[in-house]
Amino acid sequence: MNADSTRQTEWPILNFTEMQDTIETLHQWIQIVGKIRLRTMPWQNHSWHVALYITASGYSTHGIPYHGRMFQIDFDFKQHQLVLQSSTTESVTMDLYPRTVADFYKELFEKLSSIGVEINIHPRPNEMEPAIPFAENTINRSYDERTANSLWQAMLKANEVFYKFRSEFIGKASPVHLFWGAFDLAVSRFSGNSAPLHQGGMPNMPLEVMQEAYSQEVSSVGFWPGSKDFPTPVFYAYAYPSDPTFGAQKVEPEEAFYSPEMGEFLLKYEDVRGAENPEKILYDFLQSTFEAAANTSNWDSAKLERKR
Repeated sequence: MNADSTRQTEWPILNFTEMQDTIETLHQWIQIVGKIRLRTMPWQNHSWHVALYITASGYSTHGIPYHGRMFQIDFDFKQHQLVLQSSTTESVTMDLYPRTVADFYKELFEKLSSIGVEINIHPRPNEMEPAIPFAENTINRSYDERTANSLWQAMLKANEVFYKFRSEFIGKASPVHLFWGAFDLAVSRFSGNSAPLHQGGMPNMPLEVMQEAYSQEVSSVGFWPGSKDFPTPVFYAYAYPSDPTFGAQKVEPEEAFYSPEMGEFLLKYEDVRGAENPEKILYDFLQSTFEAAANTSNWDSAKLERKR
């Protein structure tokens, strides 16, 4: 294997302190794009219709049906552009560079109008405080090309392992998708049983949306790049509802731990990246935490998992 091939297979370094400003700006940008998808797609259970997806160049809405045609919005972290495609017009682009959320918001809707897409969205972010209106946000204005590319590359790596994990479940499972509310890449498995009514608690998130999202028993895993209050990129795993013994279960690898405050098992991204076989370490975490959820919540795993 040559040096270039080796570099392409390495998991990138993620230093949250160095990445924070760009992550916070990107989070606002993907909320805007995600809300466009939310506004135009038919509702799917558990809000699956709102999510973005990992692609060979960045993040994408995938194709959105719109008045007899289709459009799509893609973040390209190789060329550092936002690309707007339409089935009836030429593609248009926006450059990604250090610019305010307000400026990004304004130009994006001008570009959408230029390809005949007229949409109104709820103009404030969800799941974050403070919820500054996008058109007024001149605080978040950072964009470092290397940071954006590294974060996408890390999600690209995780995405592959998540797809393998998802493929071995024959029950109801979500796509592997990027939720813009919390900025996390996730995949969920369901037992097929209904769940108790969720109490909500996310900032700027309608209670009925939370309750529908958690209306069925679920085991979820994901990757989250961290926040100013938790400045560490991590993989996570949780169950809803969660049995009191869930957090006491033994999971793999040994670096994984349970956070009572968050109600989740966590595995630091750096521990995955530094492992001799990062993909295996991550897969072991996904599988063992699922087994912890299924065993403590009495899922009928024999009917839900494909025999290996």
